[in-house]
Amino acid sequence: MREPNAIDFWRGVALVTIFINHIPGNVFERYTFSQYGISDAAELFVFLAGWSIGLATRGRDGRPEPRLMTVLRLLSRTVEVYRAQIVIMALALAMIAACALYLDNPLILEWHNAGGFFGDPIQTMVGIVLLTHQLGFFNILPLYVVLIAIAPVVVLLGRVSRALLIALSVSLYAASLVFAWNFPSWPGEGDWFFNPLCWQLLLVLGFVSNEAARENPRLRSLARRLTPLGIAIVILGVILAVWELRPDPMLAPEPRLVFTFDKTYLSPGRLIHFCGMVLAFQAVYGLIAPRVMPLARFLSGLGRNSLAVFSMGSLLSLAAQFVRFQTGGGIIVDVSVVGSGLFALGFTAWFVEWRSRKPRTPRTPPDGAASRSASPPA
Repeated sequence: MREPNAIDFWRGVALVTIFINHIPGNVFERYTFSQYGISDAAELFVFLAGWSIGLATRGRDGRPEPRLMTVLRLLSRTVEVYRAQIVIMALALAMIAACALYLDNPLILEWHNAGGFFGDPIQTMVGIVLLTHQLGFFNILPLYVVLIAIAPVVVLLGRVSRALLIALSVSLYAASLVFAWNFPSWPGEGDWFFNPLCWQLLLVLGFVSNEAARENPRLRSLARRLTPLGIAIVILGVILAVWELRPDPMLAPEPRLVFTFDKTYLSPGRLIHFCGMVLAFQAVYGLIAPRVMPLARFLSGLGRNSLAVFSMGSLLSLAAQFVRFQTGGGIIVDVSVVGSGLFALGFTAWFVEWRSRKPRTPRTPPDGAASRSASPPA
């Protein structure tokens, strides 16, 4: 397995943050960076996905791999992520049903938009397969499925013209903000919580950033010189978050999505704040990794196995919600559920890598030794 690196480390940070934030009300939630800024771990997760696509579609020599191989690789990953979403949705619904039965509380069947499935399982089952029916806290992977599915177009178009790729991506993003375009939910009402028409821009930015930084040392130097600007944006985000200074959607001018901090549509305020985070923290891994190598190895292990860890974290966070609901929460409960959850995430990453290790081939002894070992003792 590859050694700890900045990409896997920050992806691990995003996974841990998402796990903690998906247990609403726990004491550790207030210490996650999403409480001190406008953007959160979802932006980091998608941006790093785009960056990783740039790495994965190049050979060991740094050259772009053949087009067909790129398309097949990304489509295979799309199927893998889609399969994970279907599995964890089925398990989540089973967990909700089992908890409702165990606690004899039918109101639990309404949790996280699950009531549509138990009330109308025929249509909702079709919606789950089509990704148009999503449970609360289980709506990141549907976005990821769509983004990885369009990734072949992103990569191949980016090889032709990055300027054209960015122009098309920004145009789609801007039109979606102005006209409120989104994917519809079905059979229920509403739209997707993460709008792929807007979040695709973050994937494109991650991919283009990796490609440009690889080939242009001056761009890397410019990014380092912009670190103070990133720090200023982060400080502004802290002020806005701590004092809860957010635009009122009812008072914002048209188009309102441009002037609010809407997560569904990745409003410009969130996007600018995230870009500031990238500039401010771009050199942090190199500074802290040698000093906290055990932590860097743990988080990088989570990042290397992000799909399995994210899937397990989604189910564990749902189980933690049940525990807090039944016990009423508290510091002891929160330490127990979060601590055991982080241990389980680490074990998940270890187990995935253990399964993928090739067994060692035993050495073949010399002929004489082989014949002696094969003969029965005297």
